[in-house]
Amino acid sequence: MSRSVVSPLLEVVHVSKRFGGLVAVKDVSMKVGKGEIVGLIGPNGAGKTTLFNCIAGFFAPTDGQILLGADNLAGMAPEACARLGVARTFQIARTFTSMTALENVMVGAFLKATDVRLARREAHDLLAFVGLARHADRPAATMTISEQRRLAVARALAVKPLLLLMDEVMAGLNPAEVREAVDVVLRIRQKGIACLIVEHVLEGIMPIADRIVVLDGGRKIADAAPRAVANDRAVISAYLGA
Repeated sequence: MSRSVVSPLLEVVHVSKRFGGLVAVKDVSMKVGKGEIVGLIGPNGAGKTTLFNCIAGFFAPTDGQILLGADNLAGMAPEACARLGVARTFQIARTFTSMTALENVMVGAFLKATDVRLARREAHDLLAFVGLARHADRPAATMTISEQRRLAVARALAVKPLLLLMDEVMAGLNPAEVREAVDVVLRIRQKGIACLIVEHVLEGIMPIADRIVVLDGGRKIADAAPRAVANDRAVISAYLGA
């Protein structure tokens, strides 16, 4: 059962994605409201990352529309989606390992900033925002997985997104690092930025999400508040088996 969303920022409308004979995403519709945290969960192979890639411009959907306000993102290149307000992180943090943390974030800032001093100032502010201020001059290659994930978030925020797509930002982290990641997500929402988060660490996403969307076999099987999703028999069956 889907809950209505006030002032939807993102609308995914009957989106499907096929790879030859394989249908990875099947007629999925969903919304993300302005400043909302929405968790996107499901078992392995459910189509979560494929849907992410369609929203971010890495894949063109076979069918359907992906609306960010009045703009249809379907088929747009990733840089075009980013300029319109969609940023994303990846499950495996993609940092420029030979560059410092500060330089990594400046790369994101240069999507819209033309002044080097402004980009550097924004990068310093964002490193402080994600708790990496003291690592500004540290090479990304020397950072821990948790630090690289937060660095990737800072770089994504540097493009000034309206919607941030986060792919398993809590995966592989210890409990203390999960709490740090959760705190960053909550602070992002305070900025008014919507977050759509693919996550397997349910104890991290369930307490903070406004809604949870569940995919199974490429189809949407639930879209509701976390408590309702946690008690949904179809969701329990998808994760644990009948």
